[in-house]
Amino acid sequence: MAGTGRAEADFGRFDVKSVIRNIYTLFSRSEIPIANENQEIMDLFDPSTPLPSWFTEEDLSVYASLYEKSGFRYALQIPYRRFSVDIGISDPKVNAPALLIMGEKDYCMKFPGMEDYIRSGTLKSLVPDLDIIFLEDGCHFVHEQLPHLANQLIITFLDKHSTTA
Repeated sequence: MAGTGRAEADFGRFDVKSVIRNIYTLFSRSEIPIANENQEIMDLFDPSTPLPSWFTEEDLSVYASLYEKSGFRYALQIPYRRFSVDIGISDPKVNAPALLIMGEKDYCMKFPGMEDYIRSGTLKSLVPDLDIIFLEDGCHFVHEQLPHLANQLIITFLDKHSTTA
């Protein structure tokens, strides 16, 4: 397995707190952040951009302290670097009940074909018992942005699928 990749090299140019700030400010928007061919994602960093209203300076400090200990390698490997790895599953259908909570303003919805894949039912061909809930004002970090609502939706889903003895 390779030591470090392009993202680690990019992130390594900045302190951990700046990297976390950049990730939360860039990826909380509804637009896909794109660096040009002469840039890396951290080149888009603007320290004057305010944090999202739901992500505090205290949150930033806590997250930074955790990543200072662990680094970014694992966070970048799973799932971002594992799409093409053959894990021996020939039929990727998920037969268990599943829940997808997604923000309407998640930048991922702007990837070509993604919104249609999710909304058209194509995703349900792989996960037939999938409940999909879109939160109108939610972004990519909807679970952090709207934690009480996300938790309630998860509890409701679990209650719906719990078995009583």
